[in-house]
Amino acid sequence: MSEQAAKISGTIETRIGRRFRELASAGELGIVAYLTAGDPSLAATEEIVLATAAAGADVIELGVPFSDPVADGPTIQRASERALRQGTTLANVIDLVAQLRKKTEVPLVLFSYFNPILQMGLEHFAANARHAGADGVLVTDMTPEEGSEYRATMQSHELDTIFLAAPTSTDDRLRLISKASSGFLYVISRTGVTGAKDSLPEELPAMVRRARKFTPLPIAVGFGISLPTQVTILGGIVDAVVVGSALVSEIEKAKSASAAAEAVAERVKLLKHAARHGVSRRDTNA
Repeated sequence: MSEQAAKISGTIETRIGRRFRELASAGELGIVAYLTAGDPSLAATEEIVLATAAAGADVIELGVPFSDPVADGPTIQRASERALRQGTTLANVIDLVAQLRKKTEVPLVLFSYFNPILQMGLEHFAANARHAGADGVLVTDMTPEEGSEYRATMQSHELDTIFLAAPTSTDDRLRLISKASSGFLYVISRTGVTGAKDSLPEELPAMVRRARKFTPLPIAVGFGISLPTQVTILGGIVDAVVVGSALVSEIEKAKSASAAAEAVAERVKLLKHAARHGVSRRDTNA
């Protein structure tokens, strides 16, 4: 859909929508990369994001560090702690988006808990995020039942609102989550918190099929995705995979920002290769 056609139909195609349309046209699985902003510093995050985009990431989620990240596992919790020690704030992360937008057109999603947004003010946050060049917002502890004002404010500034669907979601709740979402629907692969896993839940394909009954949006699966083999398996099931803890772990191990950028980019290249071509022996040994 062209931007003019989108305007006529009453919707605006964001970079997220455009990228998923391109992926669907190519028959290609998308890679959504999560990075905690400010870990190990905001300057380092900028370098890492640019390297991640160049390596083939289709969408990048910038995590806003928060003191009580209840949905995140130990790896991302430690990343938030490191970022907070650097003094990273939501305002800093929005400034980072503006800096990145001068250098890349990769779709950017602000990934946050609601408290920092509430403290900034919904309208102020949405206006600033849009002006900086953000494309969407995912608030992990925002439910569609409580999100009408939030959604209206984000949508008035042409920001996609991405919600989480869990394996425990009933059909009625999937219908509600799907109606509240734009950009893509984020399906959590398992109950619990984030963290790299070696295998995928057996019930995941059925969960995705159930979610598709309620939404025309692309479906991305996250929580526990880290290996090229998992990407290959999911290629015929979902539209994108979200990789977070595995990338954040590379940053944690790296000795410098440049080393972190190189390590994250290399992992994203392997995942994107698997998305395009399946798993090679090189991928398996990575």
